[in-house]
Amino acid sequence: MFHIPRWKGLTLATSLAVSMLSLSTALSTQAMAAGKKTITAVMHSDLRVIDPGFTTAYITRDHGYMVYDTLLATDSSFKVQPQMADWKVSDDKLTYTFTLRDGLKWHDGTPVTAEDCVASLKRWGRNDGMGQKLMDFTASLEAQDAKTIVLKLKEPYGLVLESIAKPSSLVPFMMPKRLAETPQGQQIPEQIGSGPFKFVKSEFQPGVKAVYEKNTDYVPRKEPASWTSGGKVVKVDRVEWITMPDAQTAVNALQSGDIDFMENLPYDMLSVLESSPELKIDVLNKFGYQTLGRMNFLNPPFDNVKVRRAAFLALNQKDVLDALVGNPKYQKVCGAVFVCGTPLETDVGAQTLIKGNGMAEAKKALAESGYDGTPIAIMAPGDVTTLKAQPVVSAQLLREAGFKVDLQATDWQTVVTRRASQKPVKEGGWNMFFTNWVGADVANPVVNVSVGGRGTKGGWFGWAEDAEIEKLRDAYARSASPEEQKKIATEIQKLNYEKVIYIPLGQYLLPSGWRKSLTGVLDGPATPVFWNIDKSE
Repeated sequence: MFHIPRWKGLTLATSLAVSMLSLSTALSTQAMAAGKKTITAVMHSDLRVIDPGFTTAYITRDHGYMVYDTLLATDSSFKVQPQMADWKVSDDKLTYTFTLRDGLKWHDGTPVTAEDCVASLKRWGRNDGMGQKLMDFTASLEAQDAKTIVLKLKEPYGLVLESIAKPSSLVPFMMPKRLAETPQGQQIPEQIGSGPFKFVKSEFQPGVKAVYEKNTDYVPRKEPASWTSGGKVVKVDRVEWITMPDAQTAVNALQSGDIDFMENLPYDMLSVLESSPELKIDVLNKFGYQTLGRMNFLNPPFDNVKVRRAAFLALNQKDVLDALVGNPKYQKVCGAVFVCGTPLETDVGAQTLIKGNGMAEAKKALAESGYDGTPIAIMAPGDVTTLKAQPVVSAQLLREAGFKVDLQATDWQTVVTRRASQKPVKEGGWNMFFTNWVGADVANPVVNVSVGGRGTKGGWFGWAEDAEIEKLRDAYARSASPEEQKKIATEIQKLNYEKVIYIPLGQYLLPSGWRKSLTGVLDGPATPVFWNIDKSE
């Protein structure tokens, strides 16, 4: 039996109040937008951070796909396809030339130029793990003329196209040069992209709603839509994201038709929803998610690897998944850092995680670590269905191992902001948070930023620093042999668990639901997207 903290009731009451306000706002907005074909959706989180190059949060990525476009994209066969640009590669594999397609305009009416895209790629290359690795191999990146981008490498690198076409956080979205050159650490001041929707700033209410209107100047590609590639044909006038933190309120709104789409359905209500003749229930991301715990390497006590190991030994995947999902159909115990079902799958180093038999060893390790009783500040968001269970379960297991735990109730957007702080806990810092990655974001050592070792020099939140892992990631990037890649990935996984760079806590699938009045809903590794969807009245 897991301890349920006193803040749960407060969170529920607050959630219900916000949900009712959100629903009222949604209905009011629908009335004002009468005559326009509008999709009303409840996403997995409310939108607060709207700079898609500033955070890896998926709600911000989803916002990015509405407003921005990409040079390249990935289709359902995992093939890289042209999106804003075509490309050519020199015979020596050192020069990549990208040519922008005709008719590309920013939302302010100005033309998209190669200089804009070069600046966008450079910004992405500073912030994204896969982008950083690409820039390590890059000799120069320049605009040859208004439509031509030239990337020259120091040595051949096999993941150039896959990096620029990566479908999930951080996505290399293109934006005007003036925005891409926003100083490091600051968010862009405007939402001007060239994508299929325009962001309606005047209707944006953080914590309540975000509104997008069809970009009538957007010229879709002629190919069929496939994952994040192909023709992004917008068939409605508006899309409204309405915040409803309480799942029951959102489910009621979906059943009554007050909303059209709900991204994350609660597992305990699936049987009722699946029986409704008016609803379609499906898993849009067939590759699922990896849920994980991340420690802060800068603040005690997790700056001590012995303390991290004790915490690692105390945790197990089954307890987390049972609380998070509780349905064998949608959950999977998996010790593979780079996801089960991929060529890099292995359970090396993960035995206690997958067997759940590490508690006695955890208590012994903690006693020998020099742990001085420093409380572990764990951020616990109560407003996102898929992030509620992990902090509560893990806190209980850590307490059982002998840790003092400060479980801090918050919301997800506060976590997204606060986890960027490198300050001590007493000054707003933190010790541990939990999040989820789509499978595409963790499937190999280059794309998986959680396993990186760059520390404070471009590393992911938590700032693990490990030169050995970075050397192996470089070796993986250079390798063209599947056998060698598997060997390197296995060694990285071994080091990840020995040094506790991060803790994978299992895999799961997330069902979405929508009214059958919606047609053309697309699946993919970075869903949902709202092009290709039509709505009948």
